[in-house]
Amino acid sequence: MPAPKKYSTFNNHIFMIGFGSIGQGVLPLILRHFDVKPEQISIITADERGKSEAEKYHISFEINPLTPENYRQVLGSHLKTGDFVVNVSVDVSSTTLIKLCQEKEALYIDTVVEPWAGSYTNTSLSIADRSNYAMREDALALMPKYKNGSTAIVCHGANPGLVNHFFKQAMINMAKDLGMKIKKPQCREDWGKLAQKLNIKAIHIAERDTQISAKPKEVDEFVNTWSIDGFYSEGNQPAELGWGTHEKTMPKGAASHKAGCKAAIYLNRPGGNTRVRSWTPLEGPYHGFLITHHESISIADYLTLRNKKGKVIYRPTCHYAYHPCDDAVLSLHEMNGKNGKLQSRQRLMMDEITDGMDELGVLMIGNDNGVYWYGSRLTIEETREEIPYNNATSLQVTASILGGMVWAMENPEAGIVEPESMDYKRVLEVATPYLGEMAGVWGDWTPLQGRSSLFPEEKDLEDPWQFKNILVG
Repeated sequence: MPAPKKYSTFNNHIFMIGFGSIGQGVLPLILRHFDVKPEQISIITADERGKSEAEKYHISFEINPLTPENYRQVLGSHLKTGDFVVNVSVDVSSTTLIKLCQEKEALYIDTVVEPWAGSYTNTSLSIADRSNYAMREDALALMPKYKNGSTAIVCHGANPGLVNHFFKQAMINMAKDLGMKIKKPQCREDWGKLAQKLNIKAIHIAERDTQISAKPKEVDEFVNTWSIDGFYSEGNQPAELGWGTHEKTMPKGAASHKAGCKAAIYLNRPGGNTRVRSWTPLEGPYHGFLITHHESISIADYLTLRNKKGKVIYRPTCHYAYHPCDDAVLSLHEMNGKNGKLQSRQRLMMDEITDGMDELGVLMIGNDNGVYWYGSRLTIEETREEIPYNNATSLQVTASILGGMVWAMENPEAGIVEPESMDYKRVLEVATPYLGEMAGVWGDWTPLQGRSSLFPEEKDLEDPWQFKNILVG
């Protein structure tokens, strides 16, 4: 086999904050694709997970959880101009680390805007203040101050991150398939106009994880294929979605935000206990969880069009529709039955996975020719052939982190950016070799298909793409 491509010679230091499944999965990619020595990498984490792997690669490993009181001493005292902070932790404030990196002129990337520990469950905060919308607004507020600062990429895992590039490629593919003559979009408004021209009413981040293990979930055990802490946290945040201009009525128990971009709404219930209807080509129709995610808001905001007076004239509804692996579904069901209390034992499925794939993509909804799904179909077998310490779910995240790091090194003075502001082609060029089969598929699915007439349901038969038809129950 040919030697792996080296994207850059990195002469500074890489600090990895957190070393759970994603940190462990991205480390071999960093070592493979950057000309960097083990002594140029340091891991700062909260526990012993991954310690043996770090030792195998001769990487410095420090158990010292970052807190509001110690982060300047533990990280800041060592951080220098040109260094790179790869933040894959939980319970560490992203905005705090971003400000530190701007101060030190260091590069930065994370996979989610994370608060300090306790914020997700702090009942003194309103539901709106515990939302991803609020956390995104906190990150956006930093952008003007650091407009010409060192590059800090916010939310660049699989989703958010990879899918934020998928939706652009999906629209280019749709236009080509439909024989539309379009100019290459050059700016945010161009992408919004293309979405409007394609009559995109909604975008689902449609994901079905079919990975299975020979060891079934046990009672009082939470099982998942990626971060259990991360999934638990976001599953207990309010369900959120970007809210489209085609929608006629708000869902029961929904509320909008009084400040900020106003591109999203939230429900007064957790995403881990809220289901929606969606579709992927291999799975077909399914019920997924309306887990709150940064991309649900940022994509809807990015594609928003306004008239000269500033009134919104177009925006698609956008949300996550996540069907995790079957054992994770059972874990959520058990956890919800205990009023959101996490099980006493947790297990991350990795080596024991025997079969399955992660089918992750964007479902573009509303065009007269049907729905269009574009994304990655990555099997566990393909994953194990490509890179160690990953499963199909984690590799879609770590490949995206790699793509983001490459872009940041090539664009080191971009300031604070979301994925939509990056070169989607460059990121996908780097990540795609690790994403299995990339597929674009048209389908005739609607959320009204096959609905039982045995029981009365409130449906909108005139417009199948109303969110009331998507929401389950």
